[in-house]
Amino acid sequence: MAAGIDPRRFRRTLSRFATEVTVITTVYGEIVHGMTASAFMSVSPDPPLVAVAVDHRARMHRLLQESGRYGVSILAEDQELLARHFSGRPQENVEIRFEWQRDLPLIAGALAHIVCRIVQAVPAGDHTLFIGQVEYLNYRDGAPLLFYGSNYRRLEMQP
Repeated sequence: MAAGIDPRRFRRTLSRFATEVTVITTVYGEIVHGMTASAFMSVSPDPPLVAVAVDHRARMHRLLQESGRYGVSILAEDQELLARHFSGRPQENVEIRFEWQRDLPLIAGALAHIVCRIVQAVPAGDHTLFIGQVEYLNYRDGAPLLFYGSNYRRLEMQP
C-alpha cells in the first residue's frame, strides 16, 4: 500500500463510514449474477449517473464488462440474509426473488431499484468504478440495511 499506510488499518478506518447495502445484479446469457456491494454512490443528477466499485478479481468485474449493464437494489433492514448470500456466503433457506425491469433482475422487496447502462469504466487501484447512466429507478419507504464497523446494522430511529 502506498505511503506506508497499513491495509488493515485502512479498512478499519473506512469501516467507520456507515454505508447502505446494495446488491448489484446483471444477466450474462440466461444466468443471473449478483454481488453485495457497499461501494456504491451517486455521481451526477444531470445526466443521472451512479457508480459502483468492483474488485478486479471479482467475477462480477468481468461480467459487467461483458454485459454493459447492471441493476442496483438498495436493501431493506430485513434483507441481511440476502446481503450475506450475495457476498459469497451462501445462506441456507434464503428465498431469492427478483423483480425484472428493463431486462435486468432486481431484488424483490428492496427499498430502491436502479437500472443502469455502463457509460464509463474507470480503473482505480485494485478496483474499477463502473459508472452507469440511470435508465430506470423506483423506491419505497422503509428502513435500510447498513454496513458499519464490518458488520450489518439497522438504523435506530429516535422518537
